[in-house]
Amino acid sequence: MRSPKHRPRGTYLAVVFVAFFVLCPWAWAAHKEKVLYSFQGGTDGATPAGGVAFDATGNLYGATTNGGSTSCRSIAQCGTVFQLARPAKQGDPWIETVLYVFKGNASNDGTSPAGGVVIDKAGNLYGTTAYGGTGNCVLLGSKLGCGTVYELSPPKQKGGAWTETVLYSFPTAKQGYLPNGDLVFDGAGNLYGATMFGGGHGTTCDTLYQYCGAVFELSPPKTKGGKWTEKVLHGFKSGKDGANPNGGLIFDAKGAIYGTTQTGGFDGGFCGSGGCGIVFKLVPPTMKGNVWTEQVLDRFTLANSGGAEPQAGLILDRIGNLLGTTVGGGISGSGTIFQLTHCPNGKWMEHVLYRFLDRNDGSEPRGSLLFDHKGDLYGTASGGGMAGNGTLFRLRPSGKSWIFMQAYEYKASPDGAYPTGKLTLDRIGNLYGTTQYGGSGQACGNFRCGIVFEISP
Repeated sequence: MRSPKHRPRGTYLAVVFVAFFVLCPWAWAAHKEKVLYSFQGGTDGATPAGGVAFDATGNLYGATTNGGSTSCRSIAQCGTVFQLARPAKQGDPWIETVLYVFKGNASNDGTSPAGGVVIDKAGNLYGTTAYGGTGNCVLLGSKLGCGTVYELSPPKQKGGAWTETVLYSFPTAKQGYLPNGDLVFDGAGNLYGATMFGGGHGTTCDTLYQYCGAVFELSPPKTKGGKWTEKVLHGFKSGKDGANPNGGLIFDAKGAIYGTTQTGGFDGGFCGSGGCGIVFKLVPPTMKGNVWTEQVLDRFTLANSGGAEPQAGLILDRIGNLLGTTVGGGISGSGTIFQLTHCPNGKWMEHVLYRFLDRNDGSEPRGSLLFDHKGDLYGTASGGGMAGNGTLFRLRPSGKSWIFMQAYEYKASPDGAYPTGKLTLDRIGNLYGTTQYGGSGQACGNFRCGIVFEISP
């Protein structure tokens, strides 16, 4: 869905000044990029879903929405989970290994991952598939399943096969439908995530999918070999509540959950009847067994060149501010970077740190932000740049303001294009991520099949 284009009256002169102030720092040295792997679109996978994650030995792991196999009955191909092994000698290519190819709901398995993977201390991988499983969700007359949460366990002996376990198949849309984004662990080993649809509430979010989305908790079994238990913590209702949560949830020190929804929050307005999205907080109950409480911290409305339609999760800074991105709103409808500050009166105040111009700086950021070791803020824009293939950007704090720079511009094949996943930082400050398109894989047509990249300051 293309972001709305809207420019409130009376802002043009201020826009010119801010753009000049922000664009000047582009004289800084550009970052260097290296393509670690280009997906070829066959059994190796295609269209990376989310970012990548490191294990303890420096290998990278991720998932692809497509590729692996075409035998799944889904809206996409089956999808894969992959490993990129760090080369023994610097300068040699990274080696990709497909750890698992999803089989689809005909085999009671998931299909079409819509997020990356998270790793526990034992090296097990966890993620979600948008479709598949044993659920009874029907799309366009076909039973495609409601999605799954899966675990991949490493082999006990080197060179053996990884073992996939479906921890949970969403049985109906009421429990959740089309899980997306990354999962997150709490300190007790429970998994938390979001589904774009489902949840049992709201009827106006989509003509093909039921309900308006949910945040869920998945608890491990109390005895070995038992079943994981799912609980819907909040079902979104649209209207003044949010709709279509994005995943990538985060916790604060008190166990509250924070996230964003792509739509909802305002009944009417520039984004249509669904609204421009919200930032929400889910507060855990004080007594076991009671319900979680939702608080809407911010509703995006496009007022004063504000943002619209966040499609990524949030991050917390050291003093408790929330930071995120929107794909729409701002000056030219190209998106924003925003910060929410907790005020003494208990309310949260939104500040727009940067408004994209859809020029060299980038447009429509769809991934989460990331702080490096120095306190600089990094992220990607899925579009923009000279050729429109997306950019990687950095914001550096300067007093009470932030200085923006374009750190890298994606060039499309054989380079990447359309970065949407979150970034990952290594110990020496290199950044790792994926693009959904670009690379050398010709099996996916002109857009190519996507890459995994490394960017060095």
